[in-house]
Amino acid sequence: MKNRLLLIDGHNLLFQMFFGMPTRIPSRDGFAIQGVIGFVGAVGKLINMLSPTHVLILFDSETHNPRFELLEDYKAGRPDYSDMPDDENPFTQLPYIYRALNFMGIAHTEVTNAETDDVIASYALTADADTEVYISSFDSDYFQLITNRVKIIRYRGDSSVICDSCYILKKLGIIPSLYRDFKALVGDTSDNIGGIRGVGPKTAAKILNEYGSLEELLPDPSRIPDEKTRRIISENYDLLLRNIALIGLDTHAPMPFSLDKLHTPTERFRTMDVIRGIGL
Repeated sequence: MKNRLLLIDGHNLLFQMFFGMPTRIPSRDGFAIQGVIGFVGAVGKLINMLSPTHVLILFDSETHNPRFELLEDYKAGRPDYSDMPDDENPFTQLPYIYRALNFMGIAHTEVTNAETDDVIASYALTADADTEVYISSFDSDYFQLITNRVKIIRYRGDSSVICDSCYILKKLGIIPSLYRDFKALVGDTSDNIGGIRGVGPKTAAKILNEYGSLEELLPDPSRIPDEKTRRIISENYDLLLRNIALIGLDTHAPMPFSLDKLHTPTERFRTMDVIRGIGL
């Protein structure tokens, strides 16, 4: 049997569950735990759905992120939860999620000196050829990692979507290996990364499909036969280099666990049994 590794973007799932649950759910002591309940339930359903042999959940920490050296306003505009009431702050439920994962025997950790995206990329692309990889996240940056053995799952219960090469080609008109360059051209509003003015998804896909990757185009834009495309690349050279560095994932980020430490627990837990088991 082949290995199947499930990598879960912890903060992405936390936000989805915290803000996606229909109502506030209190613990026995009266504080909100709907994010914990949703998170535990989603992890259990993902395991049942994919039957992974190995599972790892990674969370971002508050340590230094080198991407801020490239763009001071990187990810600017995202809400600051530090002054929000506990009931409106998803991070207040993280300690209980960690306790629940310990109770379930699922490996997890906070990522330091990198982003979760980078560590997940390292696991995904360094896993051996006999290991299938599924990445659970709604972060589209992971699209650049898709191969014949790496897929993204956008978890929505029974309506979950598996994103593979055909999905990306149909959605964006490009192959996954060009996704980083596609986003470098159009920008990424979710991370406050500006793209090239006047270049939308269709233009970006056309450039990459006709002339190749930015790695091929940037060293000598004068070789591009189309004048408009040549001007787009040459006049935005520095912007594109910066965006590639911001959007591209570091596949050499340190990996906190070896694969043999990530085995999926054999016991299957009901969500409320976990909640009761950790005293909530």
